[in-house]
Amino acid sequence: MRLFFYVPILAIASAIAGCGVSAQTKTIVAGSKAYRHAADYSREARGLSVLVIKGEKIVFEEYHNGHSENTPWMLASGTKSFSGVILAAAIEDKLISDFDEPVSKTLTEWRSDARLSKVTYRQLLTLTSGIDVGQNARPPAYSAAVMFKSRFEPGDRFQYGPVPFQAFGEAMRRKLSVKKESVMDYLERRIFEPIGLKVGRWTMQEGQPNMPSGAFLTAREWAKFGQFLKNGGRWNGKQVVSAKLLAELTNGSKANPNYGLTFWLNRSNSGRAEVAENGGRLRQILGDRPSNTTEMSRRGFGPDIPSDAYMAAGAGNQRLYIIPSLDLIIVRQGRLTQFDDREFLLRMLGKDTVPGANGSK
Repeated sequence: MRLFFYVPILAIASAIAGCGVSAQTKTIVAGSKAYRHAADYSREARGLSVLVIKGEKIVFEEYHNGHSENTPWMLASGTKSFSGVILAAAIEDKLISDFDEPVSKTLTEWRSDARLSKVTYRQLLTLTSGIDVGQNARPPAYSAAVMFKSRFEPGDRFQYGPVPFQAFGEAMRRKLSVKKESVMDYLERRIFEPIGLKVGRWTMQEGQPNMPSGAFLTAREWAKFGQFLKNGGRWNGKQVVSAKLLAELTNGSKANPNYGLTFWLNRSNSGRAEVAENGGRLRQILGDRPSNTTEMSRRGFGPDIPSDAYMAAGAGNQRLYIIPSLDLIIVRQGRLTQFDDREFLLRMLGKDTVPGANGSK
């Protein structure tokens, strides 16, 4: 399954970043030729990094094509998944009552619209709100995002795009304004500082963080976020965010069982996701073919990948895979080219010799 997420290619910022989980500065291989097999595939597909954590230890780490462990790289749409964790933290902090609170309670502009007035935070971040999601690669400012109109009844269709995340950013901005705290300050205080995650760079719009595609991290720093999630919100023995609330992020919707609250899932191979295709530049690029996000929505990663696998994913095939049943975290960063998630994962798991692997029928 080839999956692409379209965002602008931004300049790379430099930062020195440590790792809270068995930091290493050289290639590590521990007991599995499968990791090497997957890393070779990644490198050939313009990959920059492959990092694997089994349990609490880095068991494989390698950098390719001129990249290094100390260079932050764009997460692109991989950034989107931070919004889901912000929502969970905001519920725990009683800034938001629950996942099903109407967003119009805060975004008062939506109250006069019959459909927008009903949109919940769950629908907003599962991308089933019905709002016009805008064009991928062109996130609007927060102030503009709240002015986008509704296209569908909330819950009926899945639409992938940047507007819901910027609208969420505006809702959080208003929630936090009474505390005189910015969205970025909240994210850093509530999530990043407790787990020691250092951001290389985050692009801003009108002084606010770009929620769908603004983050730049090293592989090691992104891996910390994966460990935090795999361990149910715990870090060094401390519960940073409620495990019960974080578990909600990996529940798909009726419209799309393969997308939760900001994470891609592998829950269904039925092809029954109710997906509304975007128009504009994305459709010009893809012609009459369904987008790869649509294909992922309908097929997941594949029936031969664990059903509990989920990921944050972005343009250029940036990937943070989390597979709780295997106690596994995998980071893959790269440049834009063809890349097949299923082939990479089958190699990583030592399953690529099974019938149907590597795209065979």
